[in-house]
Amino acid sequence: MPENNTPMLSLKNVVKTFYAGTVNEKTALNNLCLDLYPGDFVTVIGGNGAGKSTMLNATAGVFPIDGGDVFIDGVNVTKLPEHKRAKYIGRVFQDPMMGTAANMQIEENLAIAARRGKKRTLRWSITQQERAEFKKMLSILGLGLEDRMTAKVGLLSGGQRQALTLLMATLNRPKILLLDEHTAALDPKTAAKVLEITEKVVSENKLTTLMITHNMKDAIKHGNRLIMMHEGRVVVDVSGEEKQKLTVEDLLMLFSRASGSEFASDRAMLSAE
Repeated sequence: MPENNTPMLSLKNVVKTFYAGTVNEKTALNNLCLDLYPGDFVTVIGGNGAGKSTMLNATAGVFPIDGGDVFIDGVNVTKLPEHKRAKYIGRVFQDPMMGTAANMQIEENLAIAARRGKKRTLRWSITQQERAEFKKMLSILGLGLEDRMTAKVGLLSGGQRQALTLLMATLNRPKILLLDEHTAALDPKTAAKVLEITEKVVSENKLTTLMITHNMKDAIKHGNRLIMMHEGRVVVDVSGEEKQKLTVEDLLMLFSRASGSEFASDRAMLSAE
């Protein structure tokens, strides 16, 4: 449950239009308003083009927004570029190849993540203390990676890489963790394992998290709050006991009531079976 009344992430009337003034003009975020409180784990679902990934990119500062404001822990970061917001944000992408250096060892990847945003020194070698800490962290994943710390990351499976990326993204306890369909490229069994690890890492570190998923059952099962987006806005926002009792059918009904249309995403519908 959220711990206080000051939002950790606040999106206020955020507007983003792509290809403005052309025939391809597309309003991706339409006066989007959303507050996440400390410890909130929010799952995000919506049809194609609903604005889910654009919302994550607007939060991370991947591009400038056309209107509105973005606050992280009370700080207005609207004008800050992506590299300056990076100290507040951890992110895991859909592609397991992103977020890690394939030709480097597991422990080297973790060392880079641990030193992100810190003053650089001439000393590069990994200390024994760091090695012990990395080993302990990796053992939490339950994937046996603690015994393979000098293995090249390129040799790992997709699921192992996503679990490692998650660890790297949360190593310095970011204020916001953004998960952009981070299990979509994995087979169902591996995806379930990575989600289990996600739940553990998020709850143990009390991380404020936004997780996009195309799987309605996963959206219901994980986190303490669920939002559905449609045409660049939040149209459904449920939490607590109401969320726990939800079924996929309830979710579809809520969506059609709130948006005045049927939920149109074959991918989400297929994964709801």
